[in-house]
Amino acid sequence: MLLALDVGNTNTVLGLYRIDDDPPELAAHWRVTTQRAQTVDEFGVFFVNLFEMNGMKPSQVRHIIIASVVPPVESTLREVCETYFHVEPLFVEPGIKTGMPLLIDNPSELGADRLADSVAAFERYGGPCVVVDFGTATNFEVISEHGEYLGGAIAPGLGLSAEALFSRAARLSRVDIKAPPKVIGTNTVAHVQSGLFFGYVGLVDGILERIIGELGAGKPPKIVATGGLARLIAAGSRYIKEVDDRLTLDGLRILFERNRTSRPRGRA
Repeated sequence: MLLALDVGNTNTVLGLYRIDDDPPELAAHWRVTTQRAQTVDEFGVFFVNLFEMNGMKPSQVRHIIIASVVPPVESTLREVCETYFHVEPLFVEPGIKTGMPLLIDNPSELGADRLADSVAAFERYGGPCVVVDFGTATNFEVISEHGEYLGGAIAPGLGLSAEALFSRAARLSRVDIKAPPKVIGTNTVAHVQSGLFFGYVGLVDGILERIIGELGAGKPPKIVATGGLARLIAAGSRYIKEVDDRLTLDGLRILFERNRTSRPRGRA
């Protein structure tokens, strides 16, 4: 099996693939809170418990690939992989084979999760396409008709924006982030929900409209959303027609296949 880890600033997503199946099957997946301060043993016990809850054992993992945007946990995760799984992990970092030309000023700056999203989107939907990944930040990735990464945009995530509002406005209490029935609210909770939801839908659609305009005439791009709040925002968007919850994990699996070598069990 292949264990894919997408380590984000807020959440970590784990996916366990049976890669010898045709097509590869996602046997289990989990979304947990990213813990920067956990030790090797705390991570290890946590991972082992997740596996046992699904009737699996760490010894079934033969390969591990990790995309991380949280540098402080990377050395810890490497040691977890070697100690508890006896596998040398493959990190998505500069130098790996991507199969995708990166037409940006500094390819090494591109986040590992953004690369995985882009690779999976082109593999699954073809080009041109645009990925909107709703995480701590909301990332926009633009892929050409020929599978080239053209660039993108980064905006503050909806959860981050809401937290900034609640922390700086003393009289506003935290509310559940959801789509209200109408824009004009009749109480403070509805006012905040309207501003957060419709304001963020406007941000997303505004950026997508400009991206589509810059791509110009020709085949219209496929717009794909992923991430924790993808379904919520997609429901109100004029442009997002596809939600793919597994996009990043599938991108990691594809990147692993493109870099697959005989990675022996045991410490490197």
